Amino acid sequence: MAQADSKVLVLGALAGVAGISLAVVCYQGFRSRRRGSCPGLYLNRTNEQRTGVMLVDSPGLPRGQAEVLERLEALIQCVSELKDEMKSLKNALPTLPDHIREELMGQNVARRASPLHRTTPTRRKRAAGTLVGARAGGRSSEEAESEGGYMTALTDSEEEELSDAEQTDEEQPVDKLSVLLERIDCLHQGTESDKRESLNVLLEQRDEFGQNSTFLWRLIRAYCDVHDVSSTLEEKKTYAETGKKVGEEAVSLNPTCAESHQWYAIMCGIMAEYDTVQNKIRNGYIFKDHLDKAIELKPQDPMSYYLLGRWCYAVAQLSWIERKVAATLFGDPPSATVEDALNHFLKVEEIKPGYSKLNYVFLAKCYKVLGQREKARKMCEAACSINSVSKEDEEAQKELDVLCPALGV
Repeated sequence: MAQADSKVLVLGALAGVAGISLAVVCYQGFRSRRRGSCPGLYLNRTNEQRTGVMLVDSPGLPRGQAEVLERLEALIQCVSELKDEMKSLKNALPTLPDHIREELMGQNVARRASPLHRTTPTRRKRAAGTLVGARAGGRSSEEAESEGGYMTALTDSEEEELSDAEQTDEEQPVDKLSVLLERIDCLHQGTESDKRESLNVLLEQRDEFGQNSTFLWRLIRAYCDVHDVSSTLEEKKTYAETGKKVGEEAVSLNPTCAESHQWYAIMCGIMAEYDTVQNKIRNGYIFKDHLDKAIELKPQDPMSYYLLGRWCYAVAQLSWIERKVAATLFGDPPSATVEDALNHFLKVEEIKPGYSKLNYVFLAKCYKVLGQREKARKMCEAACSINSVSKEDEEAQKELDVLCPALGV
């Protein structure tokens, strides 16, 4: 009920009481005038004087007037009771908000334990509105109880009319994850300390979001980042091993997540630096399989083609002995050519021109091996035009320092 309606209700009640009181005063005056002319009217059947009014048969009072006086007597009694109730209500109004608040808090606790707790945000807000209205308009306890009952009996149509803010409250866990991932992506682009912070933040939230594939592939990436910025071999190996285990978990949890396959492949490639020859070759096969899966799931991601180009180039450079070892251990040695690598690097440029400094370097390498020196020089010039802002760019620049003189750039 609105504040104005509440005021009208109270004022109306007071006006009614005033009107009835006026009638009572008139009646009492009438009664005092009648008392002198009809003294027997105000005696009971035992002739005892009473403070109240007790009508008796009197030869001087017509029957119709007696009935009127009986009704006035009942009206006087009602007015007296109404006065008492209004006085009680006036005394109870200051404590009414506290009483309603305690009652609503108890209802909220019960609703949280109920499977239908999804309506809690709506009801909480309406309860707050009820308290404000009670303070401003001085509602009666019956009104507050009635509205409280309405709040606990919302219809299906009202439940469907949740506002955007209330829906946001219900989707809070999803929003929390989105904010977290946005922060992690920013840290990934930052300094070495940012990358370490990214890993720490993800590990702190793993218990809550560890079953979400978008969270897990970023955790793999964070292990990869920290591996790159670590200074000792022991640290690097530890981060690589842990990151690979997370990658296995991620692709098992959601086989349709392209990024999980992509970063798991990267961790397998990193582990090749620390494993035995047999495990290096095994990781090479795993690397290729998961990159193929990532491309199948997300065919327009330039990073997957760049990594696959690197794999093809490395396989094309394997010596005869290395191929024989692979064939002995696994029966079918990996197979790829420089042309395969070149096509993957060109695909990167097709999807995203100027993708990276290192992609231009490998294009130059492929053209050089294939004897296309002019194209190789153009790729070197394109690589030199990109500033070095990351460790990968610094690696590319070291390659250029050797490649450019060989090509006469």
